[in-house]
Amino acid sequence: MSVSNTGYIGRFAPSPSGPLHLGSLLTAVASFLDARANRGRWLLRIEDIDPPREQRDAANLIINSLIAHGLSWDGEVLWQSQRSNSYEAALTQLLDNQQAYYCSCSRAQLAKNNGVHPDQCIQPFSAGDAAIRLKIRQANTGFVDRVQGAQHYTIDQIGDPVLKRRDGLYAYQLAVVVDDAEQNISDIVRGVDLLDATAWQLHLQHALSLGPIRYLHLPVIVGDDGHKLSKQSFAPAIDDQLAKQNLHQVLHYLQQTPPPGELGITELLQWAVEHWRVDQIPRQTALSL
Repeated sequence: MSVSNTGYIGRFAPSPSGPLHLGSLLTAVASFLDARANRGRWLLRIEDIDPPREQRDAANLIINSLIAHGLSWDGEVLWQSQRSNSYEAALTQLLDNQQAYYCSCSRAQLAKNNGVHPDQCIQPFSAGDAAIRLKIRQANTGFVDRVQGAQHYTIDQIGDPVLKRRDGLYAYQLAVVVDDAEQNISDIVRGVDLLDATAWQLHLQHALSLGPIRYLHLPVIVGDDGHKLSKQSFAPAIDDQLAKQNLHQVLHYLQQTPPPGELGITELLQWAVEHWRVDQIPRQTALSL
């Protein structure tokens, strides 16, 4: 598939906590099709910043599954584990500008405030035993999602998010914003389970003087128990030997026009790109397996 520079840059950013399952394949396919339909670039980022949650060789399994399903990315893979200097630079900027602060409050203490960090730390700052939090300054924020519509959040709904954990690991909220800026991401296509996190990320983008991003949050696939398919809920890995069937299945979930059954993987994806319709994606938050 030819790619030209239209200003659209999308990405797929899985964490290597396990191989791809059907839900993560749906996100990969949707983000790939949206990028290619807009004649844009599609990048791959491995979010390997949480070693305790990662599975050995999961990153390679993910990469192999993408290749097996014909989902070819542009440029080199970006590995978050190699990005510490960029994250530290962002933290220094925020702390210097008094837009972030050290916090020693425990989850148990914050639970008494519905999990939201109050104006002042409950627990006095303890050197060497503190997280770094973003100071949310605006009372309200909002954006228009390309599928889910208008979203609005107040400060008492989201609180001050952790940017660096007490154990020294960088938080998702920090890494995703810094890396999206580094890769000049214009459009993010991901699961609706991350919809609320967008409010934090918008605040952080503003604090770091970063440009706007368009968002598209997909419904997530849920199992018989009503819970989202995930590696934590032991969702089964997709079978790379059934790539063509898997692609047909996720296109069905996305309510895209069914491609002819005789097409090979490359032709199937090209057909899906040419017939990609965002307005056909279900607006609900959950899709039954």
